[in-house]
Amino acid sequence: MILLDNHVHTTFSSDGKDTMESVIKRGINIGVKHLTFTDHLEYNPDGFSLNCEEYIKTIMKFKEKYKKSIDILAGVEVGYQSHLKEEIENILASNPFDFVLCSTHSVDEISVSGPKYFKGLSKKEAYTKYFETMLKTVKEFKNFDSYGHLDYIIRYGGYEESKVIYKDYKDVLDSILETIIASGNGIEINTSGYRYGMNAMHPNLEILKRYKELGGEIITVGSDSHRAIDLCADFEEAFQMLNHVGFDYICKFKDRKPEFIPLEKKRRISIA
Repeated sequence: MILLDNHVHTTFSSDGKDTMESVIKRGINIGVKHLTFTDHLEYNPDGFSLNCEEYIKTIMKFKEKYKKSIDILAGVEVGYQSHLKEEIENILASNPFDFVLCSTHSVDEISVSGPKYFKGLSKKEAYTKYFETMLKTVKEFKNFDSYGHLDYIIRYGGYEESKVIYKDYKDVLDSILETIIASGNGIEINTSGYRYGMNAMHPNLEILKRYKELGGEIITVGSDSHRAIDLCADFEEAFQMLNHVGFDYICKFKDRKPEFIPLEKKRRISIA
């Protein structure tokens, strides 16, 4: 299987632990062929988190330096917020990104990774509000290529049973997936759920199956690594899951256009 990773963070992200060059060297050592950096574009009280000029400059420097060993691509993870749409659009238009990953990290300007978001809400209310925000995003913002970790919210509520049960959120999830597909965009399978103790990918198998049933074809695979050691972590499980659901291809993006890479054909396996 051609190794690629479409969701990778470095010290250009506030929560990244390793430098870009360290991640590249790790990628080369484990046989990665296509490496897409997706450092965070988030809005902080003093402005956007990513110095795009320095970020792109650094990517291009290493792209040239390591061109004989690995294909390096310039991506970004947009933590979308509705009130920042115009500014985000301007940033994306001003930089030569190969790939834009859109993610929902906050609702009403409150991060879902902290307890404040969940205060006073039941699990159903918290999850529904999160998905409704995501639906609003995909209806008003089309300038992305793949949507990141759709059920990301399960990491943070502290519920004994955190899993998103598809039937409990069927209407809003179907609307999200249908809107993404109609826009010509895709979703990612994100392996970090295992590292966060969720014992599952993002999104879970039910949601991934529904995406396929609705006609979804574009799938990117990302580790969401914040350390070089986590590059391509649990990708074999991801490929098995995609194979089980019936996907024939995974995607990488170059110049904002998808390139379809055939998945290795394996006997269909049963995944609970």
